[in-house]
Amino acid sequence: MSRVCYYTGKKPHMGKKIARRGIAKKSGGIGLKTTGITTRRFLPNLQTVKIIENGTVKRVQVSASYLKTGKVTKAPKRTWSATKASADSSAKP
Repeated sequence: MSRVCYYTGKKPHMGKKIARRGIAKKSGGIGLKTTGITTRRFLPNLQTVKIIENGTVKRVQVSASYLKTGKVTKAPKRTWSATKASADSSAKP
């Protein structure tokens, strides 16, 4: 699955990580010097959840900020176990 929110379309963004050395001027140094700049990706906080869509259960990735709004209708948890159900069906004559 790609790193894209199912509802909001949030996706990774590019940015930069700046490495610095030295002591800041306000701490008595001569200032910070940039020693390297590398590109990096800022990833969205995606959570995998089961939702109900058109009467079927579907597993999608949703951003945490959208989940907090409460607009996602999650699928109910299963109350039966697959092993018990298959054992019951095989026990019947």
